[in-house]
Amino acid sequence: MSTTTRQDAEHKSKFASVLEGTDTTTPMPARRRRRIPRWLVAGVVACGVIGAVVVTLGSSGLLQGQAPTARFLTEEARRTDLIISVAEDGTLESAHNTDVKCEVPGGSTILWIIPDGTRVNQGDELVRLDSAGIQEEIDLQRIAYEKAKAIKIEAEKNFEAAKIAVQEYVEGMFVQELQTLQVAATVAKENLESARNTLNFTERMHRKGYVTTLQRDAQAFAVQRARLDLDVAEKAIEVLEKFTKPKTVVGLESVRDAAEAKMASEDAALKLEEDRLKRLEVELEKCVITAPADGMVVYAKEQGRRSEGVVIEEGALVRERQTIIQLPDLSHMQVKCTVHESKIDSLKRGMRARIKVQDRELQGIVTSVANQPEPSNWFSGSVKEYAATVAIESDTTGLRPGMTAAVEILVANLSDVLSVPVQAVVEKKGKFYCWVATPGGAEKCQVELGLGNNTRIQINSGLKEGDRVLLNPRDRIAEAREEDRTDGKVNVKERFGGDKPAEMPAEAEGGQARKPAGGSAGLMSADADGDGKVSREEAPEQVQNFFDRIDSDSDGFISSSEAAAAAAARKRMQEQAAGGGPGGPGRGGP
Repeated sequence: MSTTTRQDAEHKSKFASVLEGTDTTTPMPARRRRRIPRWLVAGVVACGVIGAVVVTLGSSGLLQGQAPTARFLTEEARRTDLIISVAEDGTLESAHNTDVKCEVPGGSTILWIIPDGTRVNQGDELVRLDSAGIQEEIDLQRIAYEKAKAIKIEAEKNFEAAKIAVQEYVEGMFVQELQTLQVAATVAKENLESARNTLNFTERMHRKGYVTTLQRDAQAFAVQRARLDLDVAEKAIEVLEKFTKPKTVVGLESVRDAAEAKMASEDAALKLEEDRLKRLEVELEKCVITAPADGMVVYAKEQGRRSEGVVIEEGALVRERQTIIQLPDLSHMQVKCTVHESKIDSLKRGMRARIKVQDRELQGIVTSVANQPEPSNWFSGSVKEYAATVAIESDTTGLRPGMTAAVEILVANLSDVLSVPVQAVVEKKGKFYCWVATPGGAEKCQVELGLGNNTRIQINSGLKEGDRVLLNPRDRIAEAREEDRTDGKVNVKERFGGDKPAEMPAEAEGGQARKPAGGSAGLMSADADGDGKVSREEAPEQVQNFFDRIDSDSDGFISSSEAAAAAAARKRMQEQAAGGGPGGPGRGGP
């Protein structure tokens, strides 16, 4: 069209003097103008149009016998070197960190924390945790400890008294009682002997008539009573030695043993109270965390289930054994990046990698590839990403944890392979095609693909070197633009493994379809008061952590336009994460 316009302008310029009836070269004397016939003007214009068409056809090559595909953009299939790589963004971190964790049982609250990025020496204070509750427990435990100590002292004294009581009886009271009974027995024996002598004398006197019978009988009764007194005294000694002593000793020993057991029990109770007190004192000491080594303070970032990460700040709750601060070893750095699930199978340990941090290029190697996806958040939706770690082998001087790094992992290095641009390949029904420019027009060729990157893709078969393939054939070839169509028949058995669906449960038949949670409509459905905006209180739980990011004007509400923008950003993130050429994931250059 530009050629036609230019030629029309030339024709109009050439015939301007005729059409206007003036001569622009030599002035002539004024005379009566002659009227030009209309047929002459029409003929001149027709000649100009025909000339423009001829020039246009000539420039397109149709009048010179060129092929119909000459006007198409093509590129030659040629042998090149292809670098197949996976490129992702990641974050610098230390390969060897000294973790500083919360050691307080049950967790605590951060009252003060040293600023992130501060360089510290061993022994410097890093974190101060809330110790009010622990201090109160220590005060109560000290009271319990002192009570247990007093009870133990009492038990010890009772045991000592019980031991003395046993010894006192065996060596003192028993001997004393035995001696008293022995004295009584001796006296009774002497009385019996005396009574016997008196009776003998009385009997002699009775035979001589000096003593009456009554006196003799009285003296005989005195002998019998003395004998009974001696038997009682001897029996008391026997009972004391055979029964009273063992019984008393056993009773005293049982009291002694019980006192000993009581003392041991109170001693154990005292130790338990003492251990509790010491444990609380240790917990109190752990409320002040100091640096175990020299280094630079880096706040630990842990991935949460519903949020981007656990925030370390003053007032934040930390659980027991949770890492609060990391002291990284800056001489050993690595990059942690997340890779889309469509690309993760192409990564292996030991692959070489190129790392770019700001204006520095470094080299590294893949040291680990996760077998479980990273926790997702609201923005990532159902996109699954896996963590990969790349150790930096170059000099890490000047690098700091948390810096953003661009990582390119070398998947394959193909030398001298036949390749074409990725835009020259069209997929239809799981097969791949290229259109080759020939003298007779564009010819469709089925190709077998190998690996590829974002610009070129390997051709295993279907083309030969030197073939000129059409770039973006969908724009020029109607067949390439046609959607895959079927005759309306579907092989259900082949697709589902059977052609008889199971009966739907009764509760499912009357149920309602669940509304999708994603998109702006899903977010705006939380508008409970119908004011056309979603407040922080109305926002779903999974959106709470992203509320400030979505609320771009910071008015405390999410409007429909802000919700739509957030949904569009989420969609772009998912599309970018799922990107890759038709030959496989990755990018790179020849």
